[in-house]
Amino acid sequence: MRSGDRKDVGLTDEATYEHVRSLSRRGLLRLSAGAGAGLAAGAGGALAAAPAGAATGIVKPLPPELFIEHGTNAEMRWEAMRGQGLLTPADRFFVRNHVSTPLIDARTWRLRLWGSGLRGSPGEDGPIEFSYDRLRRLPAETITAFIECTGNGRGFYTSQQGQQVSGTGWRLGAVGVARWRGVRLSTVLRLAGITREAVDILPRGLDAEYVDKGENLGRVRRPLPVAKALKDVLLAYEMNGAPLPPDHGHPVRLVVPSWTGIASIKWLGDIQVAAEPLYSPWNTRFYRLFGPGYPQEGSPPVTRANVKSAFELAWDATLPAGPHVLRGRSWSGNGRVRRTEVSVDGGATWRPARVLDRHPNPRGWVRWEHPWTPRAAGRYELLARAADETGASQPDTAPYNTFGYLFGAVVRHPVTIA
Repeated sequence: MRSGDRKDVGLTDEATYEHVRSLSRRGLLRLSAGAGAGLAAGAGGALAAAPAGAATGIVKPLPPELFIEHGTNAEMRWEAMRGQGLLTPADRFFVRNHVSTPLIDARTWRLRLWGSGLRGSPGEDGPIEFSYDRLRRLPAETITAFIECTGNGRGFYTSQQGQQVSGTGWRLGAVGVARWRGVRLSTVLRLAGITREAVDILPRGLDAEYVDKGENLGRVRRPLPVAKALKDVLLAYEMNGAPLPPDHGHPVRLVVPSWTGIASIKWLGDIQVAAEPLYSPWNTRFYRLFGPGYPQEGSPPVTRANVKSAFELAWDATLPAGPHVLRGRSWSGNGRVRRTEVSVDGGATWRPARVLDRHPNPRGWVRWEHPWTPRAAGRYELLARAADETGASQPDTAPYNTFGYLFGAVVRHPVTIA
């Protein structure tokens, strides 16, 4: 495919992307034989192990009033967002790690680009490298965007729908919105000499190799279509006006707006640029939908985040009698949220929430509120549902898949009025 054709193909849509790149039997066989082996040529960066005594492998403090710990992961408590603005502060931004957070020295860090999709710059021999200082001297851009784990809401497949799934049992706290500053990936790809024949890029992190059931799958890496890479992806080195914290990708991470979090590779070390489709366990074995109704090889790779809503309220909270203002946030990978509705009677009736943001950011979330005076003491279920500008909305039940990805149904939030 030539770059001049990309705008007409729509490779930022997962189904079209899968059709064009055509996940072939040969590609799968190449993966099973160790497709990631060639990545060794692109390894780079200096790193150290996570600090001694960090039992979870996470560097920042995880006070229980802000986080629910899930092994190497940490889920934000939604009540921690009460009184906050549009951005999620770094001290309460969720953490999704496959292994421990690495500590990387930005002074010796290098980003290496290599592969059959590069022609190389004049005078360059082999991979093209960018230091941290060189990257920061390039034209910078700032975007505000959410990052969300693909399994956010996974726990509700079991607790709300009675279905068994594998993976971390998140509620809704595996999401956050930040102001990211960095360099467009397209800028770096063009400086590196991307060709018109390039199809995929494969960014890889500098965290430790991931072992699944005794099998070493290598470092976390997931292909990204060149069309998306050239559109709006950022090589971010700042988060909310400060250098990236270690748990969030220091010194440099990808931010892939509107796509699920696995695409936004942290601790970026190298990027393969290829003139042929690329594969890794993170787009073949994981991050596809498997189960009844899906083919044996699963759905096309999951890309866009779906529509969700959450109350800024403790789970199973106890509230005093009297009037309340329920507050929350809604977001979607498809674009702006157009409306949010709230039910205070378990879904029997719905009322529109009052939107607090006049010009919602299509890459972020929208804040809303709804007044509520409970009629009596007792148990209630609060529900919120949103619809975005494409018409996508939250269903009553989420379609099942074995990994519990993309739970987008309306969540039934329990509260007690004392």
